[in-house]
Amino acid sequence: SLVSRGTMISGFFLIIYLGSFMLMLLVLSIQVKCYHEIITIGYRVYHSYDLPWFRSLSWYFLLCVNYFFYGETVADYFATFVQRREQLQFLIRYHRFISFALYLAGFCMFVLSLVKKHYRLQFYMFAWTHVTLLITVTQSHLVIQNLFEGMIWFLVPISSVICNDITAYIFGFFFGRTPLIKLSPKKTWEGFIGGFFSTVVFGFIFSYFLAQHQYFVCPVEYNSETNRFVTECEPSELFQMKKYSVPPLLQAVLGWETVNMYPFQMHSFALSTFASLIGPFGGFFASGFKRAFKIKDFADTIPGHGGIMDRFDCQYLMATFVHVYITSFIRGPNPSKLLKQLLILQPEQQLSVYKTLKSHLVEKGILQPSLRG
Repeated sequence: SLVSRGTMISGFFLIIYLGSFMLMLLVLSIQVKCYHEIITIGYRVYHSYDLPWFRSLSWYFLLCVNYFFYGETVADYFATFVQRREQLQFLIRYHRFISFALYLAGFCMFVLSLVKKHYRLQFYMFAWTHVTLLITVTQSHLVIQNLFEGMIWFLVPISSVICNDITAYIFGFFFGRTPLIKLSPKKTWEGFIGGFFSTVVFGFIFSYFLAQHQYFVCPVEYNSETNRFVTECEPSELFQMKKYSVPPLLQAVLGWETVNMYPFQMHSFALSTFASLIGPFGGFFASGFKRAFKIKDFADTIPGHGGIMDRFDCQYLMATFVHVYITSFIRGPNPSKLLKQLLILQPEQQLSVYKTLKSHLVEKGILQPSLRG
């Protein structure tokens, strides 16, 4: 089991070196496979009823929702690329209307597919599809949003969940005595607590090494001139070494009065804590789901580990937390993104923004009044 985990981790880090675009494709592939596994469970449970269009509509809705989310991403992060192509300008300008029209077509097809005697069952499956979309597509979109903030926001959370999974297994195997939760009989308090402390230490050390490299800390941006993703920037304050005073209680233990570290390492405590204390509840949720349908695994994609969803049940919950954490405590105004949006405006609109900004800077004393005009 540990060997197969190590193999998956090695493959994951290999993809990291292939760049951001490959990571996005990986996230999309995992999303589609997880969706397929959950939808297949629903189909197997109700296949004897021969419901018309169920699988076709399920995949159609997946296509619609992905079109909406990835279209939003393109409009948000690739504005200068879109500006150079008239066909894309039309799609982006009316993106939400087109997305709604596509969804509406699927909605109408579902209504037309309703069969007498199976109404309730068909609405069950309609809800099944939409909940599955919420779990898989929405969360994977947040994973990609986190990736655009900087690869470190993608790697530290995902690695923390993996670390917690492995260390909780090891501590539980060697020291486990006290059952943790009935949904997962093999989980123990010893493994849960050991995994927590191990994950916090791992996150702190792993963050230290990643914070030293631009490749991991710079936001992922698209360079329209080279048609490539770039990760070059002046690292923000989060990734610049600072001196911190050690609390008096720890000074007696460590013998240090101050310590040098990256501010991001402080945030790694929050990420690691969530990964080890709350993240496992994603796994407990999945265990309860499988018990409800009397199945051992979501699928048999990975020998000895079940389906893709069995491996990523905690990751989706983690992705949501990271996105909320970034928007609540980290993200500030993005000059680069704002400039891209300004460049899309009409010339008269750009001139109006320029005059308003210049007037504001003069009032604050940043520009000299003589520069008006």
